[in-house]
Amino acid sequence: MSKPTPISGFPEWTPPQRMIEQYVLDRIRATFELYGFAPLETRAVEPLDQLLRKGETSKEVYLIRRLQAEADSPTGDDALGLHFDLTVPFARYVLENAGKLQFPFRRYQIQKVWRGERPQEGRYREFLQADIDIVDRDTLAPHHEAEMPLVVGDALRSLPIPPVRIQVNNRKICEGFYRGVGLTDPEAALRAVDKLDKIGPARVAELLAETAGASEAQAKAVLALAEISAPDASFADAVRALGVTDPLLDEGIEELVRVVETAAEHAPGLCVADLRIARGLDYYTGTVYETQMVGYERFGSICSGGRYDNLASAGTARFPGVGISIGVTRLLGLLFGAGALTVSRDVPTCVLVAVTSEEQRGASNRVAEALRSRGVPTEVSPSAAKFGKQIRYAERRGIPYVWFPGAEQDEVKDIRSGEQVPAEAGVWMPPEVDLKPLVG
Repeated sequence: MSKPTPISGFPEWTPPQRMIEQYVLDRIRATFELYGFAPLETRAVEPLDQLLRKGETSKEVYLIRRLQAEADSPTGDDALGLHFDLTVPFARYVLENAGKLQFPFRRYQIQKVWRGERPQEGRYREFLQADIDIVDRDTLAPHHEAEMPLVVGDALRSLPIPPVRIQVNNRKICEGFYRGVGLTDPEAALRAVDKLDKIGPARVAELLAETAGASEAQAKAVLALAEISAPDASFADAVRALGVTDPLLDEGIEELVRVVETAAEHAPGLCVADLRIARGLDYYTGTVYETQMVGYERFGSICSGGRYDNLASAGTARFPGVGISIGVTRLLGLLFGAGALTVSRDVPTCVLVAVTSEEQRGASNRVAEALRSRGVPTEVSPSAAKFGKQIRYAERRGIPYVWFPGAEQDEVKDIRSGEQVPAEAGVWMPPEVDLKPLVG
């Protein structure tokens, strides 16, 4: 078999990187549960007709087709695609299980998703997301929109990563403003503004004219709104100073003020009102969020989401919600690429139990069992080589302690300092700092 060629956009971490990822997931999960979110996992596939009506990401859906399926358009069970986010499958799950759920329903979901994007640094075709959502029946109280940044802020601050800044906006502000200046296609205007960081204001102005029918004056007003940014509720005065009025605009300003003020009380400096934030997915209807790591702003958002009112609805049943998603693989990929995350050793093992001879391997196994029973990660040496070779094996793997079974007295050696002391497997414990690998 020839050497396989890597597939771009499908990252495979090394064991040390995977240990860092597991650590990160454990901290995120713990924070989500502290806020009362329950775990959920949904299937990897969704009906294609559901995936193809959810905004610009629709063009990135991966299709699922049996090898022997007909080449023409799939139907029935073949009309499936891999989910490109966790919000769409969650909305479907709520509709299917509404009779079994208690509302407001709070869930977290940590799963892989797939998008047919062009791979680049921090962007992948298969990646892990960590989502939280709150969904209610018929109506969803606005205070839930203010809660989202608090949860994510706490989760990200619990990690050994650079500080983060959550940028917030409200779709109602944008849509109300666009209506107030006379634009008849607010969604097209939103999609154009969402490209501001990528293509710049001049090209966005052209796009507004091409796709939203904006005049030069209207495009100028839209760009003026997008330039407003403030770490507090003063953004509201800046919006009103533009002289545009609309009931939806007023509603959006009120909701965004609540989000910013709640965040400032919980964690000053966490949130900033940034009215250029639009989010490319069509299903958002209220507050929207994007999150940047300080020092990594050029790579864009590592955590995003928003309020949606119409995604989970069927007939008269309506389940508005709000959610936010941490791009775990994106975050880690950027930090791994910069060499900004480390782990204290390459394996979980804290103790290597030496083997005196193959005939005495059973004694070494019993020591390992005694240590493991008290939570000490332990492995037994793969061979009964000379002790010097067994110690070098531990050094190569970053294992800090080697245990030597003795006829009358066992001894354990810290191979970093060279200190070797008598020990009993039923009593000895390593220092807490050595028990498990440390991420930093």
